[in-house]
Amino acid sequence: RLSLYGEDNARDWFLNTYKVSPEKTELAIKVAKTELKIIEKAGEKSFSLYISIPFCPTRCSYCSFVSHSIANSNAKKLLPEYLDKLAEEIEMTGKIASELGLKLESVYFGGGTPGVLEAPQLDRLLYAVENSFDLSTVREYTVEIGRPDTVTPEKLRILRLHNVGRISINPQTFNQKTLDLIGRNHKVEQAVKAYQLAKAYGFDSINMDLIAGLPEETLEDFKASVDTAISLSPENITVHTLALKRSSELNASGAGVSGGNTAKQMLEYASSRLNASRYEPYYMYRQSKCVGNLENVGWCKSGKDCLYNVFMMEECHTVIAVGAGAVTKLCDPESTNVERIFNFKYPYEYISGFDKITERKNGIKSFYLSY
Repeated sequence: RLSLYGEDNARDWFLNTYKVSPEKTELAIKVAKTELKIIEKAGEKSFSLYISIPFCPTRCSYCSFVSHSIANSNAKKLLPEYLDKLAEEIEMTGKIASELGLKLESVYFGGGTPGVLEAPQLDRLLYAVENSFDLSTVREYTVEIGRPDTVTPEKLRILRLHNVGRISINPQTFNQKTLDLIGRNHKVEQAVKAYQLAKAYGFDSINMDLIAGLPEETLEDFKASVDTAISLSPENITVHTLALKRSSELNASGAGVSGGNTAKQMLEYASSRLNASRYEPYYMYRQSKCVGNLENVGWCKSGKDCLYNVFMMEECHTVIAVGAGAVTKLCDPESTNVERIFNFKYPYEYISGFDKITERKNGIKSFYLSY
């Protein structure tokens, strides 16, 4: 509505039709202005590439993603064959993009925890991307390392050799008691050291995630985490609200989490401190079953917004996704039409049903050749 009707009309619509609070209305307008600038710069026939690594060192209690802990021997055994198929899908997808004359703007390795891969495995996949796609038009290359305990100098060196400019190291909290409670097997000190090591390797942008509303966290605990993150001064800080998803261990266990009012105060504190520290909100979204029905907001220093996050959330730009659980979103630039192509959810299905994934990928050609 901001682009169609102007700021004043959009503000009036939010306040009087949707009954949104003045504070949330202003947040939405700030985000929309930033997103519009990013969207307007997207080139014709541009797209982003998402690469799914659905494996983690262990499973966090709040997690509902399709992700397998490599602490489980069966899941660990799947990883080599999964990477073989993933490299094959990357190559196949690159050929399709080339045939259609699509222009790659951003690359994003997500998960799961891509940092769970060993340095040679990362190296192999990054080479697969380089050999399969024209990277001359890429404006942003992100690898979401994830857990601080997966960060090593060798992995960071490999990422920089392949011109990865943006990474995400996600502490979620700087409270050790909470980390232990939610099953994240890293220490607070590891998160700090991992961030400092990554800075030493010269990445253009580093993101850190925090979660408001975690089990047994007080407002003071969360404030301390926000203050610690700001003191480190990463280019991006993303503040999530805990989502109690049905398939998560946390939801099944009935563990006590922060109430809606406390979570609201947490987000208010984060917003106040981040604004005062010259961070700007650049994208936001809301998940179902969030504590207090609250939102997730990405904050960044000036000019350090994550293009992929905006493209993916706003569905205004094609995202071609590879790997287990990946969903390709094909966006018609002449309309609001979005078509989806789904890969199999689980790694074992992805491996056994790879021929069907190959067939489905032809839907990309059908979509682009239809207009």
